[in-house]
Amino acid sequence: MQSLTPYPRVSLKSVIRTNSPSSTNRVVAPSRRVVKSAYRFDSASAVANADFKFAGDVGSTRADWQSTCAILAGKVALQQKDAVKGHKTLDIVSKPVTISDLLPAPIHGSTIRVAYQGVPGAYSEAAAGKAYPNCEAIPCDQFEVAFQAVELWIADRAVLPVENSLGGSIHRNYDLLLRHNLHIVGEVQLPVHHCLLALPGVTAEHLTRVISHPQALSQCEHTLTQLGLAAAREAVDDTAGAAEFIATKNLRDTAAVASSRAAELYGLEILADGVQDDSSNVTRFVVLAREPVVPRTDRPFKTSVVFAAPDGEGMSALFKVLSSFAFRNINLTKIESRPHRNQPIRVVEDGESGTAKHFEYLYYVDFEASMAEANAQNALAEVREFTSFLRVLGSYPMDMTPWCPSKRA
Repeated sequence: MQSLTPYPRVSLKSVIRTNSPSSTNRVVAPSRRVVKSAYRFDSASAVANADFKFAGDVGSTRADWQSTCAILAGKVALQQKDAVKGHKTLDIVSKPVTISDLLPAPIHGSTIRVAYQGVPGAYSEAAAGKAYPNCEAIPCDQFEVAFQAVELWIADRAVLPVENSLGGSIHRNYDLLLRHNLHIVGEVQLPVHHCLLALPGVTAEHLTRVISHPQALSQCEHTLTQLGLAAAREAVDDTAGAAEFIATKNLRDTAAVASSRAAELYGLEILADGVQDDSSNVTRFVVLAREPVVPRTDRPFKTSVVFAAPDGEGMSALFKVLSSFAFRNINLTKIESRPHRNQPIRVVEDGESGTAKHFEYLYYVDFEASMAEANAQNALAEVREFTSFLRVLGSYPMDMTPWCPSKRA
């Protein structure tokens, strides 16, 4: 596991100061805002005292810290531009990075700051560490906050899940990709290895409930039953958060499904290792940045786009788009439909038969090609003729790490 520098969790409420930088204040370019770093987690003290206190002036308890310590301004209005309606442009070639993107972030040396959703010990933190070893990982309480952290220069990158091999797509992040003006600059495919965790000395016979993220519970249901656990299953926001909750509340009748790193951070014991039902459990994450990477042809690249069909054409336009890729032997790795929020229903009036109502969709497509290749540029130029809206979300290197499925110990 790569070394990650912990960082206070980001929430929508914030404390932003304008004083000169110090050892506890952090300058955020380019607005010169100074962010108070209020807390760094100490797992040892967390286990020793369920009501442990934190140093600093942003709150004496963890509850206070979670609600008040942060980075994003609470009064910053979300800039939710209409990214679909009336959009006619297409940037065929990604914008090159500027010299400022190649230089270290101000006062941070060479350490890159990576935002992720969850608490320390989450699989998203592991994905951040895989993408950027020795990075400064910034936990965020919501997916939206991770997007905003990059937009406001609090983080340099965000690493967010978009799909799981067993659970399917994370629809919320597909919607946020369109809402925000960030670029996909990479991907991470992370094998998921679940463990059953509990406080030291607790045995399976003591358990009355098992808590975790809903997808994690569903991915382990058969194995948990085989272990003879009659405990109730209870869904929470994230896997590592479940482990943290057990440690802080000193719950001796509750176990969590989470990572082995979460057990290490929060002082829990592993009751069962590798409790996932299927070893082919992989989550795909995308890496987001303010500027796109320069597409290349010397290594495998993937390109992600989103488009909408013209009024009245629906699935016929989708067929034409897919033909544009098939004609050029470009392989698609993902296609996802999401409701067209600006125009969710198309009504067709028929005087004799009545009124027909058709749902309208946006289509997200990933394909194996670089935007530096003429073949890909020609395909998207043709796709533009069949769509009312087309946006390139990013052209980025594929994750080509060897396949190492998770195995039960």
